[in-house]
Amino acid sequence: MSITRSDSPTFIEPSRGLVEEPWPKGNGFEIVGYSAEIKRLRLQVQRIGPHFRTVLISGEAGTGKEQVARALHGMSHVADGPFVVCHGAALEEAVAEHLKENADALGCLTKMAHRGTLFLHGIHEMPLQTQLRLLRLLRRHDSTQNHVQNQMETCKLDLRMIAATSENLKILASAGRFQQELYQRFAMVEITLPPLRARRDDIPDLAKYFMSQLAPLYRRKVPSISDEAMERMLNYSWPGNVRELKGIVRSSLSRVEGEVLEKHHLPALAEENAPSSTVEGIAESARLQDVVEQHVMRVLKDCGGNKVRAAEVLGISRSTLYRMLDASASTVLQ
Repeated sequence: MSITRSDSPTFIEPSRGLVEEPWPKGNGFEIVGYSAEIKRLRLQVQRIGPHFRTVLISGEAGTGKEQVARALHGMSHVADGPFVVCHGAALEEAVAEHLKENADALGCLTKMAHRGTLFLHGIHEMPLQTQLRLLRLLRRHDSTQNHVQNQMETCKLDLRMIAATSENLKILASAGRFQQELYQRFAMVEITLPPLRARRDDIPDLAKYFMSQLAPLYRRKVPSISDEAMERMLNYSWPGNVRELKGIVRSSLSRVEGEVLEKHHLPALAEENAPSSTVEGIAESARLQDVVEQHVMRVLKDCGGNKVRAAEVLGISRSTLYRMLDASASTVLQ
């Protein structure tokens, strides 16, 4: 099967190989919020977007790294070009599975992203050998030659690269688990995203934004949020960050019957401020592993055993949830 590069932004779904789909116009570039942290972030995007070649976006899982990458792409002079996304750990498998042949995965991706942006999500999970190939590609980036329309015409590969990570690449590079030069090349321009707990003032705007985006999927009007429900959201620690908030809003919409979202529609947030999560209560289960396990099982129960929905609410991948459940089952059997 051949792959053609579309003029519309391109998206790669790592779990299903390579897929092309247009990114909806006027959607995907929103950076919601008015906190000081988000104002600084918008300013960074506005300054970097038109000029970047390589950018590193770092932040905890669920903080919106891909959203910021899309915003950078949207601010660039190739905003109408392809936006190619691939997860670092799945790069080789994703392209090879789609092509069904021994092709250079990075070469395929860079050609697809020509006159656009290549976004490498989870670059810290990229195998070392793939990191080396990426480094070699960056080294010869300015002298890449292609044949254009069967003519011996020299042209430079025109693309921007954005890498995203939830790990400290500087520490990984020092430990020999990440290519030092590759880290240095991307870290020349770095954007660090704050966790949601560090910008709680944005929670009301984010909740209302997700509500307006998701309510039509349930064929219903956008419900308002009661003061008690909002207080519960504001007091929650949000370990899964913005992604978890979106999952909570999605889950709550299936429970709301009237026109107002009440605090009892947010059972996954109910017990964090209960006595069991105070210092006295934690003493009975002081291990972090136990606390995390209890939270995961509570969310899974609130989602009626639906693992897909539970993973969305927790702000983690399904594979991560399955590993956590397997580990929990193994502990019980010991």
